[in-house]
Amino acid sequence: MSGASTAAYLARRAAQKERVRILYRRALKDTLNWAVHRHLFYQDACDLREKFEANKHVEDLDTIDKMIDEGEATYNKWRHPDPYIVPWAPGGSKFSRNPVPPSGIEIAYDYGREDND
Repeated sequence: MSGASTAAYLARRAAQKERVRILYRRALKDTLNWAVHRHLFYQDACDLREKFEANKHVEDLDTIDKMIDEGEATYNKWRHPDPYIVPWAPGGSKFSRNPVPPSGIEIAYDYGREDND
């Protein structure tokens, strides 16, 4: 392999590793949405990890790309329709519930301790 093709190979492998990492994290978080109890989640998480580990030995770049595309399609097909969102996160039920007061309103943080001057 020449220097340019080696660099291209390494760049493609790095991109594939990143895609696999992102897919695994998304699938793992989505597994938590489907699990009713934590002990059910642990078993599903182990099964998911085994699916990823089973293909760890594959070296052909085109095969890896095909497997990643199939995994992303499967993830999108089985994604939870109503995922759990932390209440205070964007999209949660408590997000921006208490907005910042308008700029013309002055807040007295030392209420009851004012100087009587």
